[in-house]
Amino acid sequence: MLEVAKEELQTVSMHHHGLVAAVCKDLKIAEKIDARLGVDPQRKVSPGQAVVAMILNGLGFTNRRLYLTHQFFASKPIERLLHADIKASDLTDYTLGHTLDDISTYGASRLFGEVAFEIALEQDLLGSMNHLDTTSISVHGTYEGENDPKTIKITHGYCKDHRPDLKQTVLSLVVNGPSSIPLWMEPLDGNSSDKKSFHETIQKVREFQSQINREEDFKWVADSALYTKDRLLKNNDYTWLTRVPETITEAKKLVEKPEKEIEWMPMEKGYKISSFISHYGGIEQRWLLVFSEQAYQKEVKTLERKLDREEEALKKKLWHLSNEVFDCEKDAQKAINKAKKKESLHVIESKIVPVLKYAKRGKPKQGEGKSIVGYKIESGLEKNQPKIDRLLRRKGRFILATNDLDRESYKDNQMLEEYKEQQQVERGFRFLKDPWFMVDSIFLKLPKRIESLMMVMTLCLMVYNVAQYKVRKKLNETGDTLPNQLGKEIKNPTMRWIFQIMEGIDVIRFYDQSIEKPLREIITNLNQLRMKIILLFGHTASLMYGLIQENCSGGLGM
Repeated sequence: MLEVAKEELQTVSMHHHGLVAAVCKDLKIAEKIDARLGVDPQRKVSPGQAVVAMILNGLGFTNRRLYLTHQFFASKPIERLLHADIKASDLTDYTLGHTLDDISTYGASRLFGEVAFEIALEQDLLGSMNHLDTTSISVHGTYEGENDPKTIKITHGYCKDHRPDLKQTVLSLVVNGPSSIPLWMEPLDGNSSDKKSFHETIQKVREFQSQINREEDFKWVADSALYTKDRLLKNNDYTWLTRVPETITEAKKLVEKPEKEIEWMPMEKGYKISSFISHYGGIEQRWLLVFSEQAYQKEVKTLERKLDREEEALKKKLWHLSNEVFDCEKDAQKAINKAKKKESLHVIESKIVPVLKYAKRGKPKQGEGKSIVGYKIESGLEKNQPKIDRLLRRKGRFILATNDLDRESYKDNQMLEEYKEQQQVERGFRFLKDPWFMVDSIFLKLPKRIESLMMVMTLCLMVYNVAQYKVRKKLNETGDTLPNQLGKEIKNPTMRWIFQIMEGIDVIRFYDQSIEKPLREIITNLNQLRMKIILLFGHTASLMYGLIQENCSGGLGM
């Protein structure tokens, strides 16, 4: 009689999660967090391990909410990704919530800043410029402890997501260096103003640097909300680069300056620049007038559409007015004035004419004259060409400003290139708001936990950006490439695409019914391209995916 095998098989999904776990391990995220929050021997999952679990969930691109983290890991090789002694069932709501509370007690911004600066220095990622911006994050439901002065205020405010019906919080983010590593994050009240918060964030970061004995003199880059006479120009004690609001009279005159009066310096990609010295606000500063051909073409098309819409609407209005008879000249003039209020790019030329009729019907008597029975409007429509010409001169133009006056060490073209890198922050916000990311809106009920979760979200962005930078750097150093979605070999793949390439990698476990731990494991679907990617990530990733073996009693966890 044949003996029935007692082995059982189980398949779990590795996919790209091993890459994320390897980066977290290489950056020592769990250890850094545990060193600050402490480890309770009574808790099976340390705060650092819980945070890494949330990062893995967030970068899993499965859109699972925080409270479903245990479900996310139910089909993953958690002992490889986190620690040999941790099970999916250990990642309960209580465990994760307790960790978020620990983060809140320590201070979400403080914890993130300490970890981020340490990683940036260890990995040699610190650059000379800090890029600052904010974004709104929608939240759902009602919140306990909303009146706690120590936590953010969940409220309605200017919504950058066009969801004014939802309450929100605001995330202030600072990214730095070639990897766009987030150096600072700060949850703000939902109704906070950039014109105020930008300056407060810069001050907090500079104070924080003093606390951790880091005295790097960063140049601060932000949009036009930073440019305020009563704050930026009044203090002026750090180097800044920003955009000048065109609501300022001096700036408005400059962007409307005739082309022939400007001495342009041509740049690449359709840009040209011209430098000026301004003393706005009593501070000597360098203004750079920038023209972008691409922006010009786009803005001109928008203006042309506006012209067409306005012309059509005004012609329709004037046609109706021409068919209306008014009782008196005053009423007709009121109607004209009302129509002229809607003219922006056109000029209405009009005159009021009397409507003459005989007093009675039929053939008029000899010598009988007509009398005025009302008034009509005769009008014409012309384009307001002087105004249109002024607007056309403004198209594609904007002004940058800096208080760094040394053109030798900080050239005009550098101002433009460094401001264009402000897109780093915007890309970070797009990442955080990706529908497949952990949250595009938040469902937690405690403001303090929302603050902590926003810190975890920003850690996800850090891991993603650092991993992408490291891979691209390695490819450039070795001259190697990876295929993109079209099969073209490139040196700058996105991590999102690399994650997609890794889809389909599984771990097959062989169990003996009598013991809980697997007898052996096989990692499947490791083709040449996937192994190449794993090797790009280094030793830890190679261990995760079984390309090399290491006898480690504590498993591969952190």
